[in-house]
Amino acid sequence: MTALPLSDRKVLLIVGGGIAAYKSLELVRLIRKAGGAVRVILTAAAAEFVTPLSLAALSGHPVRQSLFLPDDESTMGHIELSRWADLLVVAPATASLIARAANGLADDLASTTLIATDKRVLWAPAMNVRMWEHPAVEANMARLRGFPGFHGAAVVGPDEGEMACGEYGPGRLAEPPAILQAIVDLIGGERPLEGRRAVITAGPTFEPIDPVRGLTNRSSGKQGYAIARALADQGCEVTLVSGPTALAAPAGVRRVDVETALEMKGAVVAALPADVAVLSAAVADWRVDTIAGGKIKKGPGGPPTFDLIENPDILKGVAAPGPRRPALVIGFAAETGDLEANARAKLSRKGCDWIVGNDVSEDVFGSDGNAVTLVTADGAETWPRQSKVEIARALVGRIVEHLKEDR
Repeated sequence: MTALPLSDRKVLLIVGGGIAAYKSLELVRLIRKAGGAVRVILTAAAAEFVTPLSLAALSGHPVRQSLFLPDDESTMGHIELSRWADLLVVAPATASLIARAANGLADDLASTTLIATDKRVLWAPAMNVRMWEHPAVEANMARLRGFPGFHGAAVVGPDEGEMACGEYGPGRLAEPPAILQAIVDLIGGERPLEGRRAVITAGPTFEPIDPVRGLTNRSSGKQGYAIARALADQGCEVTLVSGPTALAAPAGVRRVDVETALEMKGAVVAALPADVAVLSAAVADWRVDTIAGGKIKKGPGGPPTFDLIENPDILKGVAAPGPRRPALVIGFAAETGDLEANARAKLSRKGCDWIVGNDVSEDVFGSDGNAVTLVTADGAETWPRQSKVEIARALVGRIVEHLKEDR
């Protein structure tokens, strides 16, 4: 039996207030027919065109309308609702909804959910042609499309044709089958890494000197978190071992928080066996031999001296031959010069399968972009600067291909 294109996929539909809101009824029916689960947020204006009862009957779930209904918030709050879905769809997307999302406004359930989500959003604009062609709307759409990573808008439509107001031009809501196809393109189809396991490391480590100070580095963890998210999107069971960062755990990913290199090593070993290990964390090479029990004070004898001891080599340990070695071990090399040569030397020295090298002499730490060189036994490939999310997706694409060949 052929699987339905949206089997096990969840869609949160936000219905905006326009005459095209009636098409949301057909869209809900098509999503469910394709195997997807759908929940609906109905704006106050949209409720003037379609009823909550109709959408509830078609979706099989109560329709959410207000941010301030205690019963709704106690069953599935708006934050949980935004995390529940694999994709948010705004149809029809009115000029008001577009403007609020583009400028970070969150003053009702729909706009708050759009800001709170950690999932992609598909926009299906619908409005009068004059509104659609207004510079403010054009600027807001460009702003939505230009947001980094998954925040960047996916858009379907609008279509061109005769409108309810009698005018002709672009602005008609895309037909429900076209919106459904856009949904399938974004989240439908096979998840090639289902049944696979991966362990990812990300962020810095922190090696304490005393209760106040420590040895650390400037890694933000953004690249490792993006890789964990991209693997989970492909159906992989992901354990993310994270040093101290300010990032939220990616959806569908199990995060283990650690501080020191020794703690990170223990968490990685505990997450094995796995099919894939991507060790992107910036692990401190050394730690102090003896951690002071109290804060070290300034004294007349000048600055203190510390005896440093080497931390365990987590990448080399994971890549070592043995029954628990992952089929694919990927390390990272942060370099300030001779990137490819240093990355290739690290590949040989550590015994891993791939090295992702990046030049950290440029604006990399904390930024959303990166340029990397993928080094394997077969050669090196330089990827131009792009968002860390895009790099993660490209790397996971290579991982999928490699594991298919390995079977």
